[in-house]
Amino acid sequence: MDALKIDLEIVTPERLVLSETVDELVLPGSEGYLGVMPGHAPLLTGLGPGEIGYRSGGRDRYLAVSGGFAEVLQHRVSVLAETCERAEEIDLDRATVARDEAKSVLARTGAAEEEVRHAASRLGRAEVRIAVAKHAAAG
Repeated sequence: MDALKIDLEIVTPERLVLSETVDELVLPGSEGYLGVMPGHAPLLTGLGPGEIGYRSGGRDRYLAVSGGFAEVLQHRVSVLAETCERAEEIDLDRATVARDEAKSVLARTGAAEEEVRHAASRLGRAEVRIAVAKHAAAG
């Protein structure tokens, strides 16, 4: 293990999403985004919906995560995610439809509280997926 690198592993209940040695990364912690560089102090944090960004070999890469947990050690980060998709796996059209459907539920008057909560959650996930997919298209 290179002392100036981080072993990053991301898993979901369905699969191993990523196992790579990276230079640095940013995680969507439950209290805000968290930057991690080699030698970071150990911590355990919850993850909210957002983008996981990492740099490897001079290239920036992105993944969409819906939540989970991350264990950060000095030279290793393990992410246990509810769901996680690489940018190139995201169907931008499908994510756009999901965003628009969630927005229409939120705009409707008289929607039940549970329906509003569910739509707000879907909207957040869709917006993250769209942002991550656009990174892939741009890069």
